[in-house]
Amino acid sequence: MSRDGAGRESEQDPPRPPSPEGELRPTSLRTLLGWAVVGLVGGWAVHPLCDRLSVVPPLVSVAQPLALLLLAGILAYVAWATHRTVHVRRERLESHQAVNRLVLARASALVGSLVTGGYVGYALSWIGDPAELADERLVRSLIAAGCALLAAAAAILLERACRVSDDSFDDSSDDS
Repeated sequence: MSRDGAGRESEQDPPRPPSPEGELRPTSLRTLLGWAVVGLVGGWAVHPLCDRLSVVPPLVSVAQPLALLLLAGILAYVAWATHRTVHVRRERLESHQAVNRLVLARASALVGSLVTGGYVGYALSWIGDPAELADERLVRSLIAAGCALLAAAAAILLERACRVSDDSFDDSSDDS
């Protein structure tokens, strides 16, 4: 059950698919602001929704801003280390490391924007409220929003640190 030319097909290399010519762009300010607006609306809606359902609105604890601050510190350190590796020492990251850092940066920037907007919205919903803990909720929400903003900024720095120039893909530096 052989055909003429079957042997020739196996001797030839299969055609290669064209290399992708796409380009991954940095997260835009418009995207980050969009997520912040979604968070703002959601955060503002928590207080009236709790009142309507006769549920005690959540109190922002000290641990929430501290967790966001810890995230900001970790992201800032990874951004610094990545910048030193890629741009100062001109070393290449392993492909999985670069992708992991870029995904971490992009996700953290989007979530940081969403959480920033959420805490700002929650804080705004307490302005002028006569409730006993309204001022505490307002202040702690604004502090948490600031920490979330720091995390988003550190994530953007990490995303920028992952960028490489087009000339770094030049194969002329190979010694083989």
